[in-house]
Amino acid sequence: MSHASAPTAHSAQPSALSVVLNNRLSYVSFGLAWLVGHGVNALTHGDDPVLDLPSAIPASLLVVGLLAGVVVTSVVTAKALRGVRGPDAMVGNLLAASWPIGFGALFLIITALSASLDEQKVHTLMWPTASGLVVGLLYLAGGAVYRDRLQYLLGTWLALTSSAALFLHGAPLYWVLALAGGGSYLVAAALEPRRHAKALLARAS
Repeated sequence: MSHASAPTAHSAQPSALSVVLNNRLSYVSFGLAWLVGHGVNALTHGDDPVLDLPSAIPASLLVVGLLAGVVVTSVVTAKALRGVRGPDAMVGNLLAASWPIGFGALFLIITALSASLDEQKVHTLMWPTASGLVVGLLYLAGGAVYRDRLQYLLGTWLALTSSAALFLHGAPLYWVLALAGGGSYLVAAALEPRRHAKALLARAS
């Protein structure tokens, strides 16, 4: 009897792989961060910039926006994974830990390159583009784990467009990140409620 009851107890335990995340708030917060941060950066570049601002202001807007997005994402994920115990809980925890690990590694790479090449331009080029690549790769992992095609497609788009933006210079680079990157977040946010509802129905059936 004890052997027969064990699988039942195990199957009743929530699994991180069966969690249905609602990423709408996360997508909106990151989308606004990209639109405002990169958009203001684009307006300050060029031969005749629309805005005459210190470079620290657009960078600060982007950093604050990204930090807000990370906080929102962490809260949404923590609420969704509440009640998940045992080995399955490790899935969500490892994915959450991947964010600071990824950006920590990026910080080391950019700092080392800047010091080795003695070129400050490495920061201005690599932070906006490489951070998009890191976020895209993290979304690819999250989409694969949670079987979320929308998140996976968003990650693919962000990784490719952020990397391709390196071929551009000045304002066009930041416009691509603001419109193609930030815009894709807002499109994903608009599609997320429908995806979330379908995922819940599929899980219930």
